Amino acid sequence: MNFLGSHILSISQFDKNDVKELFRVADEMQPYAQREKHTRVLDGAILGNLFFEPSTRTRVSFGCAFNLLGGQVRETTDIKASAITKGESLYDTARVISGYSDVIAMRHPVAGSVEEFSRASRVPVINAGDGPSEHPSQALLDLYTIKKELNIEDDFDGIRIAMVGDLKYGRTVHSLCKLLNLYSNITFTLISPNELKMPEEIVEELRKSGHEVIETEDMESGLENNDTVYLTRIQEERFEDRNEADIYRGRFRLNQSIYTSHCKPNTVIMHPLPRDSRAEANELDNDLNQHPNLAIFRQTDNGVLIRMALFVLTLGVQDKVHESSVEVKWYTEKRFK
Repeated sequence: MNFLGSHILSISQFDKNDVKELFRVADEMQPYAQREKHTRVLDGAILGNLFFEPSTRTRVSFGCAFNLLGGQVRETTDIKASAITKGESLYDTARVISGYSDVIAMRHPVAGSVEEFSRASRVPVINAGDGPSEHPSQALLDLYTIKKELNIEDDFDGIRIAMVGDLKYGRTVHSLCKLLNLYSNITFTLISPNELKMPEEIVEELRKSGHEVIETEDMESGLENNDTVYLTRIQEERFEDRNEADIYRGRFRLNQSIYTSHCKPNTVIMHPLPRDSRAEANELDNDLNQHPNLAIFRQTDNGVLIRMALFVLTLGVQDKVHESSVEVKWYTEKRFK
């Protein structure tokens, strides 16, 4: 893929070399993300952060990533606060906002809406989640996290991953499956209620590519012998009747006791967040908060690195980041421990 000027809409745009290059640039962003150094490479550039669906981590990390590169951020955080509520089309919105921005990150509750928006945009658009469809930057940061947690160089062939929870509506697992499909001989254990199974077209694509796919409702047996366990919450906002979500809430929970009994001692625990910590849900228990293999907060840190890399590559400044690099005078290593 030629990153320069490209929209980032789907994992299907990426091949192994694209992922390798993105991760290389993400590694170089580490001192800036940690605020050891500061770069003004995007000084004067503006990110249009359009979030027409609730978001905390994705919205803030996109903005943070752009700020750390020296750019400025303009946000819309509610569809009710936009002219779309007055009947404005996505086409008109795209033409207008792209005139105010150098790059746009967009989340929308309707599948395919970000792609529709991108066709009218005059600047690169990054898909920050479109309904139950895809979330490409999340999949990239998830794979980057797996790479770092398992000390993998470039080849993810042969890893074993369990995905747990709402696999029907969970766009993060959809995109991660598509990304892992670039590699070989992966074992996917898909643990979910039968009604919330991974979409059949994704399962068939994985099997057609030669991966082993195990689908089960038995969480305890499904957790065994994996390198990574990736949990998801019940996506209640995707249900036509939100009360229906209560049927499945709390069905699959991971706590210290279950982890110790059924997971390998070094199994990495991941979750795209937010985790649902309400008593009736609690899919990832607080008693794992201090567990060394809990990677959920390292995932969020990695999200800034990946999104910095996406901005750098799509705007074509990867060779200029260090030219305006300066030490951060107020930085203390103690602050980030």
